[in-house]
Amino acid sequence: MKKWIFPFILLSVLLISACSNSSSTDKENDTKKEDKTFTYESETGPVEVPAHPKRVVMLSGFSGNVINLGVNLVGVDVWSKTNPTFKEELKDVAEVSEDNLEKIIELNPDLIIALSTVKNVDKLKEIAPTVTYTWGKLDYLAQHVEIGKLLGKEKEAQAWVDDFQKRATEAGDKIRAKIGEDATVSVLEAYDKNLYVYGDHWARGTEILYQSMKLKMPDKVKEMTSKDGYYTLSTEVISEYAGDHVILSKYADADTSFQETQTYKNIPAVKNGHVYEMEGNGASFNDPITLEKHLAFFKKSFLGE
Repeated sequence: MKKWIFPFILLSVLLISACSNSSSTDKENDTKKEDKTFTYESETGPVEVPAHPKRVVMLSGFSGNVINLGVNLVGVDVWSKTNPTFKEELKDVAEVSEDNLEKIIELNPDLIIALSTVKNVDKLKEIAPTVTYTWGKLDYLAQHVEIGKLLGKEKEAQAWVDDFQKRATEAGDKIRAKIGEDATVSVLEAYDKNLYVYGDHWARGTEILYQSMKLKMPDKVKEMTSKDGYYTLSTEVISEYAGDHVILSKYADADTSFQETQTYKNIPAVKNGHVYEMEGNGASFNDPITLEKHLAFFKKSFLGE
């Protein structure tokens, strides 16, 4: 019997050693996978970024894009943090700004995303790979795909874009069939003491209404928003910019006294019950989460769905 003891012990040691080495190799491979980087071609040139970012700091309005793609955010700008649309998703995420670099350092990000107008960009690059985007340079759907490329989620981003575009186009066909091909739609917003009207690429659902749904914009709106994308109105001329249907984005603390004027009350869209009010806070985003919210709002407003 003793002849078999030593070979058995030796075999057991070899098996344990092999398993241990295999486990160590797997852990090493996982670490290498996590540490893997690639060169992302940004607006400002190539940037070496993590292939699988784990701790993203957002200094722009693209937080919803990152949330949609399932990538972890550890810090976001004040507009994202206070956006009611992201209340649950960002409840444990820190509020940061380019003016408080110490706070960003504490969060130990492996990727920073910001607008091209961000301050202290050189210092941000010292903290982590930093990629900036110019707001509006890409259309609202292409922007999501581009962020998908940055985060290693291009396929997922493209799949959402294809599906959303299909659903928005179908809804647009139904709406035009109901209100008429020539019916016009305006997007107004009451913010603070001002009143604005928006063109076809300035959030508030404008991209969906005009680009995807192909709804018509009043000529006056098209003319006055062609340069900056928006135009500031006075109550006296509001009727000139109101279409047959009006989307009215209202902030809770905005001055809405214009709605009590005869000028406003005599607008055909108001008389016909074709004014659809939506919450202004958060409407200035055009990420997938906000777009889904706006699409649902438009389907309910125009179609009762």
